[in-house]
Amino acid sequence: MLTRRAFMAAASAASLAACAPQPPEALPPPPPPPMPARYGALFTEPHPVPAVPDGIVDPILWGQEVENPFPFEAPGTIVVDPDAAFLHLITAPDRALRYGVSVGAAGFGWNGTARLQFRRKWPVWKAPDSMIARRPEFAPYSVANGGMPGGPGNPLGARALYLFQNGQDTLYRIHGACEPKYLGKAVSSGCIRMLDQDVIDLHDRVQDGGKVVVMASLRHAPFEQPY
Repeated sequence: MLTRRAFMAAASAASLAACAPQPPEALPPPPPPPMPARYGALFTEPHPVPAVPDGIVDPILWGQEVENPFPFEAPGTIVVDPDAAFLHLITAPDRALRYGVSVGAAGFGWNGTARLQFRRKWPVWKAPDSMIARRPEFAPYSVANGGMPGGPGNPLGARALYLFQNGQDTLYRIHGACEPKYLGKAVSSGCIRMLDQDVIDLHDRVQDGGKVVVMASLRHAPFEQPY
């Protein structure tokens, strides 16, 4: 049987509980920063270039002007750092444009100083024989068959820069077709992949014959995804 004393004690406890501070409700996470306008869809190209969605690419990987970390290199030089997943274009003794990249197996497999022999818009991709041996479905795109025409689905994307050393093709490429979710990561194939918006910008800023420095990798990152 509930006595008056027990009733009053229960009421007092309930009152104290009601007055106790309550833990704050968890706030929803802030929305991701919007991508800069230059990463919007491009409608002036021969083939569609979709917009880069918000919230997928870390802002540190956005193309941006930075202090030049290679002041001993002349303006116009490209410096690729596979381990940092950055490509720098030197623009002045103290300034550079930095782009985020993803690095394929071939991107870790060669280093040195090369020349930008030539550039191509919406380049043809020719599957190497070693790839066809692993992936016979790529045989229609072999060198003998003329390769895959430029366009959506082409592994080189909207632009490609071809590196030569002592007049010989290094087979090292800087090119587009990087899926945004892989930017900054090591992937299983390709060389140096950039977002199509970034590789278009880089293509238009450099000149054939320019110097390209590919730094040696000090580590071999595990490949996150087949590409």
